[in-house]
Amino acid sequence: QVRLVESGGGLVQAGGSLRLSCTASGRTGRRYTMGWFRQAPGKEREFVAVITWGGMARHYADSVKGRFTISRDNAKNTVYLQMNSLKPEDTAVYYCAADKFDNGGSFIYTHNADFGSWGQGTQVTVSS
Repeated sequence: QVRLVESGGGLVQAGGSLRLSCTASGRTGRRYTMGWFRQAPGKEREFVAVITWGGMARHYADSVKGRFTISRDNAKNTVYLQMNSLKPEDTAVYYCAADKFDNGGSFIYTHNADFGSWGQGTQVTVSS
């Protein structure tokens, strides 16, 4: 498995921006599709965004489309989530994840069960 560490969370006012980073170590030779998920208090973890290994395909949850952008720098083993126009309902712990299928990172996945490695999460709090 690959080890993932998120950073960049914090407290921001509504309408503000944050950029989350997720850096991978360990088994980084394999090509992974990478995803971002979030979990708000009392709610289930939900899909936010995903990107294939080459960056050619990306997919977003409807709730963040047009406000969030996922990107990656494979040379740095890092995936990013740029979050703009943040809303109080974006408040959650944000997790990055690497897919569990050894198939070249060419496919889009949006379900928790499709990902086999997870970071510890980073808190994002948006005040109104």
